[in-house]
Amino acid sequence: MIHYKSNHIIISRTNLLAFLIMKNKKKENRGMGQNWNAEDYAMNSKGQLKWGEELIEKLFLEGNEAILDIGCGDGKISAKLSKLVKEGEVFAIDASENMIRFASGQFPKKLFPNLTFLKMNAIEINKLNSLKKFDIAFSNACLHWVKNHAAVIKGVRAILKNGGRILFQMGGRGDVGEVLSSIKVVRAMPAYRKYFENFAAPYYFYGAEDYEIWLDKNDFLPVRVELISKDMRHDGDESFKGWLRTAWFPYTDYLPKALRDAFLAEVIEVYKINHPADEFGNIHVKMIRLEVEAHAV
Repeated sequence: MIHYKSNHIIISRTNLLAFLIMKNKKKENRGMGQNWNAEDYAMNSKGQLKWGEELIEKLFLEGNEAILDIGCGDGKISAKLSKLVKEGEVFAIDASENMIRFASGQFPKKLFPNLTFLKMNAIEINKLNSLKKFDIAFSNACLHWVKNHAAVIKGVRAILKNGGRILFQMGGRGDVGEVLSSIKVVRAMPAYRKYFENFAAPYYFYGAEDYEIWLDKNDFLPVRVELISKDMRHDGDESFKGWLRTAWFPYTDYLPKALRDAFLAEVIEVYKINHPADEFGNIHVKMIRLEVEAHAV
């Protein structure tokens, strides 16, 4: 058994993990941890799942790596990673208690013995430094919910082995511009305007030049830092609405429940004026993803 010494108290790795779990459960949810409907997200996140699967292919895993999955959401990608590193392990963190509870239920320890879910905000990653060192820090469709990426990168460097690597993909500068424009139009309508007087969007879409600075300051050697254009396809209004409802809930949370469906319907109608469905009824959304690959030096 591995032990760690802190303040003259010897605690096992298992007890340290339990302590971190209990400590984080006691914290009030904030930021990206608020109000996620995990079940709804799991049914309306096909695009995020597809991107995650594509990103995993770029890891070229050997099967014995220790991986930190930052912003694990419903746990599907974390579970896939755990199956690919049967001689390694995966720690999956998310700021949402609802997501962690859902993921732990869907992918229980008895079936995924090398997979651990932990409620933790991305800016608190450095707390894992006393638990273990990781070979890889991985993140898919999460970090655009975090403002302080400099703190994230600093924490990631603290928990990575020398020579360890990061592979992140998130919303980048210019992401979902057409959707944001449509939401802006609907927000200004008389029925909704008053509810958004103090609204601040919790999304942060950075560019490659931002990440190059943060990587350099934290002893990372960039391999690729680039903006990538992707097409998100929704097979009709209901699919589009499901994605809006789950990924854009900070907007609808500002509204009375009685107005939320109408608000989303208005957003869809405004969006389709300039971006009509294709001949098969599919609605397309242009996404700009920031992809970051780097090695710790």
